[in-house]
Amino acid sequence: MKTRLVLGEDNALLREGMRGLLSATDEVEVVAACSDLDSILESIDTLRPDVVLTDIRMPPTGTDEGVQVARHCRSRHPSTGVILLSQYVDPAYVRSLLESGSAGRGYLLKERVSDVEELIRAVTAVAAGGSVVDPQVIEHLVRTGVSRGNANVARLSPRELEVLAEMSRGRNNTAIAASLFIGQRAVEKHINSIFAKLGVGVGDESHPRVRAVLLYLSGSVS
Repeated sequence: MKTRLVLGEDNALLREGMRGLLSATDEVEVVAACSDLDSILESIDTLRPDVVLTDIRMPPTGTDEGVQVARHCRSRHPSTGVILLSQYVDPAYVRSLLESGSAGRGYLLKERVSDVEELIRAVTAVAAGGSVVDPQVIEHLVRTGVSRGNANVARLSPRELEVLAEMSRGRNNTAIAASLFIGQRAVEKHINSIFAKLGVGVGDESHPRVRAVLLYLSGSVS
């Protein structure tokens, strides 16, 4: 069964291009393509999609419409996943997206749109209740933490940063081990070290731990 998706993008060329790319796959059915906040919300309420893929900044204000969509879905359609697309990393948007939980949430940079396979994987994962965050978001937040003199972030080793990037994709320990060609026990060791260095609690589930790390890196945890 295809994942039913509502697309939100005010740029007509990009919107139609994304609709064409997604519709050409076997995994996704684009049930609506919208150009502003009101039409997105109406489509969500009427069509009850599995996932909403939307730009963060949309008419009418061009500020945080994507975040408003995520909040709307969380309160009225909790089973609907939301992926926000952005041209750049904004820690405030990351915090807003994840503040009520990371399950069924994604944050990708717009350049990922050209990688159809990567985009489809993200859509599928979020539709299943997973969380996906662009690895470049992690890299940016880490660099920002280091530049601001955050000693805890600066303590992360190169391997721990790789594990953190894999965690940001919502992958479990088994998938991380396979991706990095290391053992699961090594993954567990690195994750424990990451949490110890960052001072966040160790959770049993991958989604809460992604949220904890991202919230810390984006500056909401002191």
